[in-house]
Amino acid sequence: MEVNRVLHMNGGVGEASYASNSSLQRAVITMVKPILEETILDLVSDEAFLASKVLCIADLGCSSGPNSLSVISHIVDTITTTCHKQHRQPPEFQVLLNDLPGNDFNTVFKSLPSFYDKLKRVVPRAYYEQFKHDFYSFLHSRSEEVIKGGRAVLTLTGRRTDDPSCDENCAPWKMITLALKDIAEEGHIEEAQIDSFNFPYYAPSAAEVQDIILLQGSFSLTRLEGFEIGWDSNMTTGNTSFDNLRRARYVSKYVRAVSEPMLSSHFGALVMDALFQRHIERVAEHYNKEEPTFNSLVITLIRK
Repeated sequence: MEVNRVLHMNGGVGEASYASNSSLQRAVITMVKPILEETILDLVSDEAFLASKVLCIADLGCSSGPNSLSVISHIVDTITTTCHKQHRQPPEFQVLLNDLPGNDFNTVFKSLPSFYDKLKRVVPRAYYEQFKHDFYSFLHSRSEEVIKGGRAVLTLTGRRTDDPSCDENCAPWKMITLALKDIAEEGHIEEAQIDSFNFPYYAPSAAEVQDIILLQGSFSLTRLEGFEIGWDSNMTTGNTSFDNLRRARYVSKYVRAVSEPMLSSHFGALVMDALFQRHIERVAEHYNKEEPTFNSLVITLIRK
């Protein structure tokens, strides 16, 4: 008997499969999570981690079923959230799933789409935690400057939906991502450079803003409203005859004005003209599909 060929769990997702009968192992994983988190927090403060751009995670004995990727997901979630709280760029993650040859890797691979979907949800949560920290600090600082009974009026880009992973308000930056991929295909930059770049941008919902204001506690909220404004607002005032390419150039100019310093420092100044030419094309394509708008929030506060 070749032990390495027969020593494995029942494959598939049937009644007798390991995937359907691994709740005990999941309970053990849950009990170990506090120790895992303690180890992760210790790791992210280590000098070797701070100097590294890539973190390799190995699961030696990954088996199959829902437990296979749950620990990996938790590690990625914890590290990403911790790095954003510390104003640091999370590392690139390399995940190695290891087991004996007879392991049902097919079931593991079938679970990857849901794993990726969960990771997509992790990123908005990390961005929200950073926004929550920053907006709370902003309110605290303003509370030290405004006398009792003083007023404050704030405007910021927001979103209408509760789902932070929706495309709403991310579209201008999505156009940048598409343009970056275009110039990567042309050889101007490396794909890895795109993967390691993140915009420090988060569009909160009205409910999220209200929760943070109440949590911070220095101000009474008297008004919180949302309003829409077109990407090409002001350009088309009194004149609706502009074609989509001209509107796209207008949009691309102000996007470049606010984002080029970040983009240039990461990708290099030499590719900026090529990048924003592709950005104009992508925005024009977007205008051919819909009339895009930003959602903004206006907030009025009274110092308690």
